[in-house]
Amino acid sequence: MSALSSAPLTPASGPLRDVTVVDLSRALAGPHATMMLGDLGARVIKVEAPGHGDDTRRWGPPFLAPLGQRAYEVRREAEQGSESTYFLSANRNKASIALDLKTPEDRETLLRLIDRADVLVENFRTGVLERLGLDFDTLLQRNPRLIALSITGFGHDGPEGGRSGYDQIAQGEAGLMSFTGPPDQPAKVGTPISDILAGMYGAYGVLAALHERERTGRGQIVRTSLLAATIGVHAFQGTRWTCAGEIPVPEGNHHVSIAPYGLFRCADGEVQIAIGSERLWRDFCAGFGIDPGMDGLGTNPERVARRAEVIELINRVFAEWSTEDLIARLDQIGVPAGRVRSLDEVYEWEQTRSQRLLIDVDHSSLGRLVLPGPPLRFFSPDGEEVTRTEHQAPPTLGEHQDAVLRWLEAAQ
Repeated sequence: MSALSSAPLTPASGPLRDVTVVDLSRALAGPHATMMLGDLGARVIKVEAPGHGDDTRRWGPPFLAPLGQRAYEVRREAEQGSESTYFLSANRNKASIALDLKTPEDRETLLRLIDRADVLVENFRTGVLERLGLDFDTLLQRNPRLIALSITGFGHDGPEGGRSGYDQIAQGEAGLMSFTGPPDQPAKVGTPISDILAGMYGAYGVLAALHERERTGRGQIVRTSLLAATIGVHAFQGTRWTCAGEIPVPEGNHHVSIAPYGLFRCADGEVQIAIGSERLWRDFCAGFGIDPGMDGLGTNPERVARRAEVIELINRVFAEWSTEDLIARLDQIGVPAGRVRSLDEVYEWEQTRSQRLLIDVDHSSLGRLVLPGPPLRFFSPDGEEVTRTEHQAPPTLGEHQDAVLRWLEAAQ
């Protein structure tokens, strides 16, 4: 057994280094939650179906196919030994074991894992665990300290609690698409945001339950859904309806309640500005020779009511400026601004690298990979950074089978 294959089972740095997570989830919401816990140092054991594993292993292209020991090539078709970049995005810092939960032997192995676990994560449809004889009452009787995170599409109960849910369906059903995109053209968010939010809320709930367990000594069940997580981030769009009776609609690249706040044209591209106070508006106007009170634009409500005029005015002022010079000028006068970067520009940006948002990992079949990294950093009271710097690559299917079984045997 190589050091690489055993590494995810050894204690890692981070605030959750003494926590063991059994991950029964697949696709994205659950795996994102367990990846967050793994980033914080938890020992995460990903349980997958033999033969094919997590569905996302086949979600592509692109796929990475191993070539030799340390290099790989990008392919459009899934082949034996290939890995999808989708799977790689959500499964760092985990071990993988393949179990057929319909067989008594593998089901017993899972129960032994759960006996040792602090956290169990699953995102099956309602009723699947019960049919496998793994209902939460049974699991909590075996391990009273267990915290079980369960993520569904639309909730565990209610008139539509049994519905399956995928990200874009949830984005639509939870209203997010109804106010995203250009006017009269509802659009989904460019990442699977409902899945990711459900994973984030789930991990947040697990941390709260772990904290409470320190006080009570007892575990509990944490539940969330794609529906709940998406509604949970409606923010001011939600209260526009619940409090003011307004139904939000797509507004494109401009803020519905603040003006000017959005995307504006300049000589060689686009620049975004955010003017969130009257002081900023006055500073902005002074910097570009605009009368801040002209034509009744002196207050934010007035500017919102006449947003089209504000957009036209600013596009006209910016038309003579290059992107680079305009960003510099806006920075000089203290107006928050930025360009729209493509992803290659984001990952080549020195600011991205300075925040440790790229990590290098050694994959057992693909060799050295660069992955997007965790978004949290930690510092001691004296200012020393104690952020985890060593990360494990997403596992191949069943990569840690022997290591996990030996770890279980050693515990007996």
